[in-house]
Amino acid sequence: MLDFLPSFPAFLLVLVRVTSFFLMMPLFSYRSIPNSHKIGLGFFMAWIMFYTMDIPELEIDANYFMLIIKEALVGLMVGFIAYLMMAAIQIAGGFIDFQMGFAIANVIDPQTGAQSPLTGQYLYTVALLFLLSVNGHHLLLDGIYHSYQFVPIDQLFIPFGNANMAEFVIRAFNSMFIIAFQMSIPVVGSLFLVDVALGIVARTVPQLNVFVVGLPLKIGVSFIVLVVVMSVMMVVVSEAFEATLTTMRGLMELIGGS
Repeated sequence: MLDFLPSFPAFLLVLVRVTSFFLMMPLFSYRSIPNSHKIGLGFFMAWIMFYTMDIPELEIDANYFMLIIKEALVGLMVGFIAYLMMAAIQIAGGFIDFQMGFAIANVIDPQTGAQSPLTGQYLYTVALLFLLSVNGHHLLLDGIYHSYQFVPIDQLFIPFGNANMAEFVIRAFNSMFIIAFQMSIPVVGSLFLVDVALGIVARTVPQLNVFVVGLPLKIGVSFIVLVVVMSVMMVVVSEAFEATLTTMRGLMELIGGS
């Protein structure tokens, strides 16, 4: 125990990075997981990581408090990038719901406490099951472990003024919307053709109330197209997971200045 005391400040820094990563990371940050379990999981993860890394001995001084802030920011930023790519799935569901007519009926996500579209919540749940089935949560934990190769524990500052970092974050937002567009375009495109057909019917058969016929027709068509293209959507979701890991690595390289 006495041998551990000189390394205790470094262990606290590891604990701060891991727990702050869990605050933003998909699946581990949900409200359904008790806070005591999150803290305990973060503690044991930090304990394991601490004994597998070469960590220098640190003293508790003014620089140490700067290191705490830096570790918290690194964990939050890496976790935010992981959450950002998963949010693309809910955005795709929002695009679909807007065309289906479900945009007015949002639901409260019990995991995050935020409002989310109906189709987006469904696709997000399927994507989470897909993430667990391919051990994607292990890859996310592996990402926070290897973050110390790019951002050392004794690095004092994060280069927020670096133009490359700002450009990289903007590109991450851009890729998120591209993934959302790729997931939603089969359903949205099909519903656009349905709108065109309904417009033609409204002009040729004025006696038909298009508004009464159009809404159930669009809902039925969207469900059929969703069932048909679900496998293709999962391919795009796998690309989103790959983009998540690539973006996390690129962000850590920029933070570390490599």
